[in-house]
Formats: sequence, structure tokens, C-alpha cells
Amino acid sequence: MTASWRFSTLADRHRALGSKLEDWSGMGTAWTYDKNADEEYIAIRTKAGLMDVSGLKKVHITGPHASHLIDLATTRDVEKIYPGKSAYACMLNEAGKFTDDCILYRTGPNAWMVVHGSGTGHEELQRAAMGRDVSLRFDDNLHDLSLQGPIAVDYLAKHVPGIRDLNYFHHMQTRLFGFPVMISRTGYTGERGYEIFCRGQDAGTIWDTILDEGKSAGIIACRFTTLDMLRVESYLLFYPYDNSQKYPFENEGPGDTLWELGLDFTVSPGKTGFRGAEEHYRLKGKERFKIFGVLLEGKEPADEGAPVYRDGKKVGVVTCAMYSPLVKKSMGIARLDVDCAVQGTRFEIRNQSGAISATAEPLPFDDPKKTKRTAKG
Repeated sequence: MTASWRFSTLADRHRALGSKLEDWSGMGTAWTYDKNADEEYIAIRTKAGLMDVSGLKKVHITGPHASHLIDLATTRDVEKIYPGKSAYACMLNEAGKFTDDCILYRTGPNAWMVVHGSGTGHEELQRAAMGRDVSLRFDDNLHDLSLQGPIAVDYLAKHVPGIRDLNYFHHMQTRLFGFPVMISRTGYTGERGYEIFCRGQDAGTIWDTILDEGKSAGIIACRFTTLDMLRVESYLLFYPYDNSQKYPFENEGPGDTLWELGLDFTVSPGKTGFRGAEEHYRLKGKERFKIFGVLLEGKEPADEGAPVYRDGKKVGVVTCAMYSPLVKKSMGIARLDVDCAVQGTRFEIRNQSGAISATAEPLPFDDPKKTKRTAKG
């Protein structure tokens, strides 16, 4: 934990479950527990799981120029986001390359919360704030407990009036077990789920109560890295593990375009003026690779970073992979040459243990129409 300088108040609970609190984004995070991750994956896909994702960075932005800052720093049209609504957005550098993704929560007319991962999101926001009448405040007391899975709404409905009416990418200020919280209908699993933003001093009681009350319904604690299994199926990218920061191009600096990552949908139609906008639009059609799915034969998952070959030529790399005990398939997210990112293309993936035959498959593998995460009622 030498790299950690941020601390979850749930650290002792993670240690009791077997975690050694590996570092992520400066916070000791539960990458491992003393149980099989398949159990947690199945719980989230069929019942519900509770994760501590407090390592996500939370930045409050307030003041008359708050919306102008977000308009400059991110790809979304802020005027379409009203208090109580949120949006998934990206941040770019001047070269039009991806530097971080985030969720924008509008909490008031001149008040926002930006939640981002381990990229340079905080630095992008600070840069956009220069010379503007705005305040930025980093908030590590605010913890984020993610309750994900099909029965999450049934559990919360017993405690939170109106939770069934909360639409996807909306949030509400409310109370849970008597504590003040903000509950957001978002998550990183592809399931219908909720993120519970609470004070650090309340996180332990909320965590314990959900696991105690939800035990009979099958709600269990889940490690952070169970998300790797879920995100492969649901086409959820994770910086920098799917990016050129980890898989650099020869003779080029790091950085991928939104067109390459399949994140161009995060640019609001017609929006200009955000950082890197001109280069973003200029780079359309100049993709060097495409993010695409691969289905492997057999049960063995691809190694992280396993090279992908076609007719003896290296054409890509697998960035994250898993074998699903539910659908009985081995699958992965890959960075593929553009002409290979076509459904049905045959490959050979070279694991350290040997070669595995694979086929290109569009992402997401699970719930492509997003019916689960957007369900009403």
C-alpha cells in the first residue's frame, strides 16, 4: 500500500474478508477476497452484490461558471443535464485523445459533482477552471457503495420511497437507515444497480446493514475486481487497462481517439468548443484500431495482454477476458486492427499455455439493448 494516500473507512471490513487492500487510484482497494470471484459474479447477475467503489474520485464544482467549466472540459452538452440527472462523459487533451471518463451529476443550478477514475480528470477540471468564478473541491469523505443486480431495487424499495421511479442516470437526495445519502441509478456492471454516496462515518453501518438484511435474499459483498468479469460482457472500458497507456503504439505517444474506443457517442450532437474538439472531429475515419469483442473456443480465458493473430500476423491484443460460468463462454475485450474488427473474423489467441481459436464478436456480449439497466418499475 505504499502508493496509497486515500483510505476507505471500510478497510477493516475488506481485510476481514481476506483483502490485502491493493492500491487503485491512490486508495487501498479490495482486489481480492478469500472466496471464488465466480460466486460474486453470479450474485450480481442473478441477485445482487455490494461493492466499495470509493476509490473513484469525487470533485464538487460550484459557482456561477460551474457549467462553463464542465462545458469546456467534457464532451457533453451541459444544458441538457438538469438537477437530478447525470450523464456519462469523456475528457480529451488538445490532440483530441482520451484522457479520462466520468459521470457528471448536476446537483443544483450552479452545482455539480464529477466522479472519475484514475486518468487525469482532476487535472483537466483544474485547467478548465483557470480564470473562472468557480470552486473545485476534492471530496474523499464521500464514499461510494455500489449495490448492483436485479434484486437491488427490491431491497432498496423497503427503505427508500420512490426508488422504483428513479430512472437510469438519475439521482435523488434521500435518507437510508436514517443517514443522508445521494442514490444514483448508475453502476459499472450492466445490471440494474444503484450507487449510494454517503459520508465516510456512515459507510460502515450502511455496508453492514445491507449485507445483514440482504443475506437471506442472496446479497453478498463483492471485490472490486469482480467488475472485470462484468465489464467484459457489458462493454465497459477501464482506464488505463484498455488504452494505449498500457499498449502503446510504436513511435507514438499514448492516447486513443473516441472513434477507436467506441466512445464517440459521449459527444453531444453538434457540440464544439470542448478541449480537443477540432482534433476529435478531424480524426474521424483515421482509426488505427477498434475495440471489439472476441469469443474463444473452450473454457480457458485469454491472458491479459495476449496477442491476437490472423493468418500468422499479429492484429491485436486482448485487454481483459473472462469465462462466464452462467453462459458457459470464454470472451474478451480486444484492441484489433480496423479490418479485423468484423463479426465472424477468425483469430488465434496466443496464451502462455498455448494457442486458442477465437472469433470476432460485436460488443456488448450481454444485454446489447440495455434493457436490464434501464428497466422501469
